[in-house]
Amino acid sequence: MNIEQARFNMIEQQIRPWEVLDPQVLDLLFVVKREDFVPSAYRNLAFADLEIPLGDGQTMLAPRVEARILQELAVRKSDKVLEIGTGSGYMAALLAARAEHVVSLEIRPAIAASARENLQRAGIDNVSVECADGIGGWTQRAPFDVIVFSGSLPQVPAAVLRQLRVGGRLAAFVGEAPVMEAQLITCEAEGVYNTINLFETVVPALDGAGGNTGFSL
Repeated sequence: MNIEQARFNMIEQQIRPWEVLDPQVLDLLFVVKREDFVPSAYRNLAFADLEIPLGDGQTMLAPRVEARILQELAVRKSDKVLEIGTGSGYMAALLAARAEHVVSLEIRPAIAASARENLQRAGIDNVSVECADGIGGWTQRAPFDVIVFSGSLPQVPAAVLRQLRVGGRLAAFVGEAPVMEAQLITCEAEGVYNTINLFETVVPALDGAGGNTGFSL
């Protein structure tokens, strides 16, 4: 496989048609090597439009979904970011390239260890992978400028919204199959949130997601 050609095809045929047109995001997809975060058994599928198994029942989101979320969050160099659901570490790597620091929470120890290895091998040193249940966020380092849920959940927990700084942005996949919305929630003032539905999708549920104690608009 010609890796660079496959990467180019992914960007031009999958990601651009999904309204990802920010040149900084597109350039970043050339720089952060997605294939280095994919299990070796699936390396040839690194640029395919599908979710890739990571083991332990976990999957890596499709490239177009990751890129669109990254674009909508408009991460800045001064931003503190919280990611809930580390997976392979690829999304954390993309976020870290644009942020000051990323805390990424992963409940499964084997997945967390693999993500740490991937990030270290890629030379990324501004991501902290914590083995923890992220459903309630991470109060130790709050507030955050950006929060990302990398799996779906019925509603965004109110406890996590409270960890968002005024002006901060949160991305989440909200709902249950077969109807889910990728949402961008902005904290406009203390306790005031604006929600935009970005696109319909179906992604795997976040570990521990459930209940009806969240926030919705």
